[in-house]
Amino acid sequence: MFVLDTLRQHPIALMVVMVLLGLIAGSFLNVVIHRLPRMMESDWRLQCAELAGATPPPASRYDLWWPRSQCPQCGRGIGAADNIPIASYLLLHGRCRGCGAPIPARYPIVEALAGIVAAVAVWRFGYGITAPAAAAMGWALLALTFIDLDRQLLPDSITLPFLWAGLLLNLWGVFVPIEDAVVGAMAGYLTLWTVYWLFKIATGKEGMGHGDFKLLAMLGAWLGWEQLPAIILLSSLVGATVGIALMVFRGHRRQVPIPFGPYLAAAGFIALIYGDELTEAYWRWL
Repeated sequence: MFVLDTLRQHPIALMVVMVLLGLIAGSFLNVVIHRLPRMMESDWRLQCAELAGATPPPASRYDLWWPRSQCPQCGRGIGAADNIPIASYLLLHGRCRGCGAPIPARYPIVEALAGIVAAVAVWRFGYGITAPAAAAMGWALLALTFIDLDRQLLPDSITLPFLWAGLLLNLWGVFVPIEDAVVGAMAGYLTLWTVYWLFKIATGKEGMGHGDFKLLAMLGAWLGWEQLPAIILLSSLVGATVGIALMVFRGHRRQVPIPFGPYLAAAGFIALIYGDELTEAYWRWL
């Protein structure tokens, strides 16, 4: 209780604690981003083998907790001293202690972004359950963003638990009334589902993945149906701008898909922090 009272009375201390938690969460997010798609692919191969009536070969354990993190070049295990968020990367000059192979800069970037997400959540919501809940949602969106950029996947094992978590939190109106959350989840899914089928009927092609439906449903469950128009508009504008820029400046072909999840995730986090202002601006613009 003393610690909680201290954090309540000293906003700077609360901010520091949340940022440190964010950096630790970012280190774990790097594991999730790297391993979760591979775990999904392993499960798919196993299911395909079972459907074909084949006996899959025994596989060694591979999940978010095992085996321990190691250098992909030399196989050296990464000890606790080399796994301190951001600090270890700087002290090692971005290279493996064993073989000197470069460590991707994305690792400290994800850790820093997770810390920033936590800081913004505390700045916006202060002391109470809302700030850590908002930080957790931001971390989930961060993981989904990088997984979608890497593999064009939005794992159900992230979107669906957080969809239910949003509905659970809003039973007590943490972000919006539960009625708005339920309608938001339904409207979020059905909106992109409808767009998907209209595009497919008109062109014979799939314009987006099913994971995008679930991601928008998740955002609707957290933020309510009123935030959905602003989220869709903002993500579509940014996505279209980036897509056009890629085609013009980098020769990106129209046939090559561009993941939409990162734009939905970014717009969703912006709506989480500036939801009321966004909604007022959106309706004023209309």
